[in-house]
This record gives sequence, structure tokens and C-alpha cells, in this order.
Amino acid sequence: MSPVSARLRRNQWVAGGVAALVIVAAVVVALLVAGSNDKNTATAPLTGLPDPDGVANHRPAITVKVNNTDARPQAGIDRADVVYEEVVEGGYTRLAAIFNSHAPDKVGPVRSVRRTDQSIVWPIGGLFVYSGGAQYAIDSINTAPVKQLDETRAGALMFRDPLDPSAAPYNLWAHVDQMFTAEKDAPPVPPPALFVYRDPHADVAGASVGSFHVGFAAGFDVTWAWDAQKHVWARTTNPPAASDVDAGGVHLSATNVVVLFVHYQGGVGAFGSEAQLTGSGNALVFVGGREVKGRWARPDKDQPAKLTDSDGHEIKLTPGNTWVELPDASYDVTTTPAA
Repeated sequence: MSPVSARLRRNQWVAGGVAALVIVAAVVVALLVAGSNDKNTATAPLTGLPDPDGVANHRPAITVKVNNTDARPQAGIDRADVVYEEVVEGGYTRLAAIFNSHAPDKVGPVRSVRRTDQSIVWPIGGLFVYSGGAQYAIDSINTAPVKQLDETRAGALMFRDPLDPSAAPYNLWAHVDQMFTAEKDAPPVPPPALFVYRDPHADVAGASVGSFHVGFAAGFDVTWAWDAQKHVWARTTNPPAASDVDAGGVHLSATNVVVLFVHYQGGVGAFGSEAQLTGSGNALVFVGGREVKGRWARPDKDQPAKLTDSDGHEIKLTPGNTWVELPDASYDVTTTPAA
């Protein structure tokens, strides 16, 4: 081989090596960028909000049954990802507050289980926190794929506050932050999403609404008013003196309010009644200051309800926290147009 040919071959080898190094470097950079983007675009399953540190995606859901009678204020529910409001005996309402993104130290007052609860928690599993209940309600929650924590089993994870002026049973509270640490692997991790979310900058098709009133019975009716500055629905119960301000002075609000009209088997407000959360029914979705009328459908309790508008398109919520109201189909929901 001539010196010139050897030099050319050597130059070609060097050029090929450099090209290979450039390709490897490009792949590494692409992987790093992809990893960074994955971290930045990860979302919390129960809110659709960014979860850049992966906190929500590396722990289960914790559902806490919370009192909603005269023993207010409540604590911690302003930090819940999703809150269900269900009708119990006497037409009263009670809350099932679901936590995943946030871990407040004090949540409650913790109250007893009802038959409706097993259907609420079935899709998300995780932990179910309650104070006890009638045997038929306990038998019901025993069918759900959740790990249960009642006052007996919780130990130091629940406490009765000696400074609380409320008498038992209204003074039991849950350390949700400690529960996440003690029960971090309760399946599934993460919980599946209950809703689909829209681009927060996208328009919402629906009538503009200033407020709406959910006609729960027995003085538990609630009004939600749109706060255009904060982009949330502010909650107020009846009478106004018991407006929903939690123990920390935070007025309760929701980015989205979903109203599912349901039937209560056994009669609404009767002992042992249960909201029928499988099947289908009418729905109202309040999102972005607007009302979207549609339907809910849930063929099986393993899956969350699917929300569709009058054209059959899936209704998407704004990323953020959501309250789900479960009025009986006979209850009225009235709206007031935006000013």
C-alpha cells in the first residue's frame, strides 16, 4: 500500500470514529433531555397537575371519611385531590376525602363508613380511613380492594385532640402524612386517574355560570360560586353561619365540581341506603366558570365513571382538585348566570 493510500485510510478511520462519537453523544443528550422532559411533564393521577418530583406517582390514595354536620370546622380537606359528598341517613351528607398529592398532618373529624363508600373507593384502592360503623356497612367495605384503618387498627396514626372543644365522636383526627409513610405500598401505586383533563388554556363549551345550588335536603344544601380571579368554585353551605372555612381559615373551593345524579337503593336518607354508582345517569360538570350538561356511565365498579357531553364527547376537567356531588336524582340543581 502506498503512503498516500495508507494516509487516506487512516484519515477515513479517524473520521468514522469521530462520527460514531458524535452519534453516541447525541443519543446520550437525547436520553437526558427525554428524562428531564418526563420529569417535567409527569402529572399527579388524581389532579392532572404537574408532579415533577414524582411524589403523587409513588404512593397510593388515602380516602378519609369526614364529618359534615355541626361539628365544624373540618381540617385538611382543602388539601384533598378529590372529595365525594354522599347522602346518609336523615338526608345529612358526609364526605369521602381522597388524598394523594398532599399529605396533611390533621384530617377530620373522622367518621364512620357507609354502604356507598365501597363503590367510591373501588377503582382507586389504597387506604380507607374511618372510625367504625354499623355491621352492614363494615361488611360492605370489606368487599372493596382497600386496606382499612379504623380507630382500633390505626394506633398512633389517629388521635383524639384533648384541646378540641367537640365531644366524641367529633374529635377523632387522622395523621394522613404519617399514614403515607407507614402504608406507602398499599396497592395500587399510583392510583388510576378518575378523570381526564384538558389543556387549561383551552376553551370550555358550555353556558357561563356565576353560581349553582345543589339542593341536598335537611339544611345540607350547598352553593358554589365562581371566583374568576382565582379560577375556582367557592363553597358555602346552608346556613351561611356554617360557611365552609376549615380549621386553618381556608375557604373551601374546587377547580371542578362534578354533579352525578344517582339513585339511593333503600331510599334516599334511609338507614343503610346506598348510592348506585354503577350504571348511568345525568351529570352536570362545572369547569372554568361554565356548566357542561351530559351523562355519566360506569358499567363496572372497577372503572371510574366516564363523563360525556350531549354530543357524546368526553368531558375534560381543568387540572386541579375536584368535588363530586352525589345528589339523589330527585334533588334539584339550579344555576345562576354569570353577571
